[in-house]
Amino acid sequence: MTLKIHNSLTKNLEDFESLKEGEVRMYSCGPTVYDRVHIGNLRAFLTSDLVRRTCEYLGFTVEQVMNITDIGIGGDNDEGEDKMIKGLKREDMEITLDSIKTLADKYTEQFKEDILALNIKLPHVLPRASEHLAEQVEMIEELEKKGFTYKSEDAIYFDTSKDENYGKLGGLTPLDESQTRVETGGKKSPRDFALWKFNQNLGYPSPWGQGFPGWHIECSAMSQKYLGKSFDIHTGGIDLLPVHHNNEIAQSENACGCEFARYWIHNEFVNLGDVKMAKSDGNILTLSDLNEKGLSPLAYRYLLLQSHYRTPTTFSWESLEGSSKALGKLQRLISELFTLSGVEGPENGQIDQAYKAKFVEKLENDFNTAQALAVLWTLAKDKEVKPEDKRTTILDFDRVLGLGL
Repeated sequence: MTLKIHNSLTKNLEDFESLKEGEVRMYSCGPTVYDRVHIGNLRAFLTSDLVRRTCEYLGFTVEQVMNITDIGIGGDNDEGEDKMIKGLKREDMEITLDSIKTLADKYTEQFKEDILALNIKLPHVLPRASEHLAEQVEMIEELEKKGFTYKSEDAIYFDTSKDENYGKLGGLTPLDESQTRVETGGKKSPRDFALWKFNQNLGYPSPWGQGFPGWHIECSAMSQKYLGKSFDIHTGGIDLLPVHHNNEIAQSENACGCEFARYWIHNEFVNLGDVKMAKSDGNILTLSDLNEKGLSPLAYRYLLLQSHYRTPTTFSWESLEGSSKALGKLQRLISELFTLSGVEGPENGQIDQAYKAKFVEKLENDFNTAQALAVLWTLAKDKEVKPEDKRTTILDFDRVLGLGL
């Protein structure tokens, strides 16, 4: 069987073929480091970790890059208060570039602690937007040279009307034709997006004036710097698909005249009750909230693995406690198997190839961890498999599941 990926670009389940045999280059949208990430955000990073671990398990060499957004004005609509400035105000810090760096340093380290607590592998490269201004400016200049930009009083914008393929990821809200003829905040069309936002009081120098790069340009510039102009896989939350990822595609492909990312993988939301978890709505939980309840972050990892990444997950304390009990049962099983086998290391057992084939089959079907876990539990109850082989096989499975067994 071949690894099959549900590609958001085509909306089809496709056989995966890497650009270079035996290698996978992947980019994952990272956090904006103005505050601690909540557990809904963490699902995106767990999904990218699952993709990476599966590819490595299948024998690929993986290079993973994830951005750190520590500057970048605006958001999907280039409107509203910059999140880093919002973070400075929340923490009663002076609004300066030095303060932005201090805030970013604090929450970048917190982010690393959180993903490591979930046993998520650190990406090979974690580039910061503030340290790659030259690459962002260079890409904007290339787009300008090719006629894809225009200047307004507040920004340099990407002109989406010049890109006949704009929005090919889908998910865009249809535009009313009359609306497209009205300027919106300096834009010719509501779908146009900022490449560089001017700011006379704070920012960095550029060929167009002092300011900050737009929110979207950083991902394009940094992914291409570290992975090349075309790479294999791009991951992120489903909320990024309609605007941010369409904007990435538009600016990247028009700048280079080539394909950007071949496979797009989007995970669904984590909901609290009937609504998605979001800072803007005030309904969030962080890993510290789980710790206060005496529940391990790995129990949350187990909870997410029980659902397919493209299925919305509803969080409840009851479901997390159930996952905690299941994980504890699995940990006790591993301990008992050490005792029963009478040998100390997993190298003394053999991987059960029949069970491994079943496990791989589930993973190769669009990273179906729910079914992969079912294979693990079937193996755990199989009395025909020797204890040392059972233990060795389960520990081999954990190379993907990442439950710290």
